[in-house]
Amino acid sequence: MHKVTFSITPNPRTYLFTLPQTGIQNMLEFCDSFEADASPLAKKIFGFPWTEKVLMGANFISVTKQDWVEWDILAEPLSNLIQEHVDMNMPFLVNTQSQKALDEGIDPSDSELVKKIKKVLSREIRPVLALDGGDVKFVGIEGEILYVSLKGACSSCPSSRVTLKQGIEVRIKELFSEIKAVEMA
Repeated sequence: MHKVTFSITPNPRTYLFTLPQTGIQNMLEFCDSFEADASPLAKKIFGFPWTEKVLMGANFISVTKQDWVEWDILAEPLSNLIQEHVDMNMPFLVNTQSQKALDEGIDPSDSELVKKIKKVLSREIRPVLALDGGDVKFVGIEGEILYVSLKGACSSCPSSRVTLKQGIEVRIKELFSEIKAVEMA
């Protein structure tokens, strides 16, 4: 039987828990226990007062903790909690409407530029960020500036500015000459 494993991320407040099976199709971030109502597992994790955010992906869960508690105390029990959930074949989501609402898919009314940018974010950038338990969300375009928000481990990471400017912005400007900068929303 495969086990849930955990590892550090570039964000010292976030750990990555790798699942032995597929959890959900799309990445979903839960920022509080109310949002977590759609996920029995996220709800369990928010049962701990130190939980700040939970990001679920196809084969991982990243958990961001508050500063007042250390990972050496939390990582193993949290890994066991996730393992128990997996072993009991409990659902990751109970409300598929929430998954659709939080999905970052392409809207038919999006402009061609927005559709292309969303495809690049989804196909190229999101998978790279997911390796460290993070995600990126398209927010909008104003003039020549693309606005995004970073999720999961990336949202409060000390290197988030480097990820934004030297990773996301470089790639977007390389592909889309009409975009002159990428900024946080």
